[in-house]
Amino acid sequence: MMEAIWNLQFDGMTLVFYFIVTILSLTFLWYFVILPPRIRKHLDKLPGPISVPFLGCTWDFKWEHSAFYKQIKEKAENFRDSGIIRLWIGHVPYVIIFQADYVEKLLSSSRLITKSDDYSYLLPWLGTGLLTSTGRKWHERRKLLTPTFHFRILQDFVEVFNEQAEIIIEKLKSSADTGKSVDIFKQMGLCALDIICETAMGKNVNAQHHENSDYVKAVSDTCKIVHRRQKFPFLWPDAIFNALSYGKIFRKSVKILHDFTTNVIKERKKDLIDRFGPNLKELDYEQISSNGKKRLAFLDLLLCSEGLQEEDIREEVDTFMFEGHDTTAAAMTWVCYLLCKHPEIQEKVHEELDAIFGQSPRSATSDDIREMKYLECVIKESLRLFPSVPIFGRILTDNCQFGDYLVPKGTTALVVVPILHTNEHQFPDPKTFNPSRFLSESATSRHPYAYVPFSAGPRNCIGQKFAMMEEKVVLSSILRRFKLELARDDVEPSAELILRPADGVHIKLNYRN
Repeated sequence: MMEAIWNLQFDGMTLVFYFIVTILSLTFLWYFVILPPRIRKHLDKLPGPISVPFLGCTWDFKWEHSAFYKQIKEKAENFRDSGIIRLWIGHVPYVIIFQADYVEKLLSSSRLITKSDDYSYLLPWLGTGLLTSTGRKWHERRKLLTPTFHFRILQDFVEVFNEQAEIIIEKLKSSADTGKSVDIFKQMGLCALDIICETAMGKNVNAQHHENSDYVKAVSDTCKIVHRRQKFPFLWPDAIFNALSYGKIFRKSVKILHDFTTNVIKERKKDLIDRFGPNLKELDYEQISSNGKKRLAFLDLLLCSEGLQEEDIREEVDTFMFEGHDTTAAAMTWVCYLLCKHPEIQEKVHEELDAIFGQSPRSATSDDIREMKYLECVIKESLRLFPSVPIFGRILTDNCQFGDYLVPKGTTALVVVPILHTNEHQFPDPKTFNPSRFLSESATSRHPYAYVPFSAGPRNCIGQKFAMMEEKVVLSSILRRFKLELARDDVEPSAELILRPADGVHIKLNYRN
C-alpha cells in the first residue's frame, strides 16, 4: 500500500485545484503580509541563487530523492567562500551556513535552541520530547536524561549489541553462501531497530526475523512519510496532507507505535513494582541493575526518574526509537560502502581486528571496543563525508550577526553539514576518504565546529557514545568474518532528515580466510 502512494497521485482534479489555490494564497499572504519588510530587507542583502515568486530558488529543481539533495549542495557550493547564503524554498526563506565560526555562533548558543519547523512533522509521533522540545522544558529534560547515558550504563548494553550482531551475521552468511548480493542498508536498519527496541524499552521485536510485523512496518512507514513531507512543500499544510493517503497511513502507523510503547511502559512499570514495591522514584541505577533477571533498559531509568509522567516517558522512549534507529543504520551502511570503495583501508581494519581478536570467535567486550582505534577513525571519516543527519535547523529567536550579515529574528538557519565537512582549509584534500586524518594532530588543531556529525553545543546528540559503541560492535562483527565488495556502483545519497542511500547499498560478501 505504501509503495502506491510514493508516486504522488492526487485524489482527483478538485484536490489539484484546491492545492494550487491554497499554495498561491498562502504564498501571497506570507510574503506580502506576514513576513515583515525588515526581514526581507536583511535577507535580500545575503548572497544566494536567483529566486522567483512562489517557487523561490527551486524553480529549476528536480524533485527525485537524490537530485534534491545534490541541488541543495550545488547551490551552497557556488557560494562556498561567503560561508552563508539565503535560499528560498517556495515562499519560505532559509539562511544556510557552512563556515565553522558561523556554525559555532549558532550551535554553541544556549538561547538559540528552537528546532526548525521541519521537525514539527514528528510531533504527532514524538510529542515534545528531547528532540523537538525547546525552552525550559528542553533544559529540564536534557538535565534529567543526561545521566542515563553514563558510560557504566552503556556498558550494560554491549551484550545486546553482540547478540543482535550475531543475528545479522547469520543473515549475511546465507548471502555469502549463495553468492547473492544483499542490500546492507536494509539489514542494518533491521539490526539497529532490534538494538534500540531492546535497549530503550527492554523489548525484543525480532525485526531481523520478522520484518513484516505491524510494528516494524509502522516504524518504516512513519519515517518514510515524515521524510517525504519534509521535502515537498505542497505536503506542508495539514489540510492537504490529511486529505491525502499519506495522512491516513501516517495516523494509523503512529497509533500502532503509541499503543506498542504505552503497553510496554505499563508492563515494565508493573514488573518494577512487583520487584521493588510502589516507590519507584526512590530507586537508583545500582538498585535496579543489581536486582532482577531482566536486563536494564532506558525505560527502567525513566520510570524511576522524578518529574516524569507516563506521557513524558512515552515521548522520550519514542524519541530514542527514532533517533537511535535510522541514524545508526545509515552510518554503518556508509562505512560499508566506503570500505568497499577502498579495499586497502578495509584491509587495515581487518588487521586491527585480527590483532584484537586473533582467531577467537568470542564476542566484543568494552575493552575490545576501546581498542578499535582505527575502526573509530573509519567511522568518523565516513561521518565526515556522509553525516547521518546532513542538516541541522534552528529558528533564530534573536537577531544574529554572521560576519558582515545581520540575519533577523524569526529566520530559519540551516547548517548544511556535508559542505561544512568538506572545507579544504579544515580538511586538506576534503573529498578523499582518509581515516588517518583523525589519528593525526590535525584532528585537535582544526576548528572545534568544523566537524559536527552529532551536532555540537548544548543540543548535541545525547546518544553519540551509545551510537559509536553500537557501530563498532556491529561493524567489527561483520568485518571479522567477511570481505566486502560492491555489487552495484550506482549509489546515490538522498537527504531528508537522514542521509540515506536512495536505492540501498548492494554488496557481496566473501568469507575471510
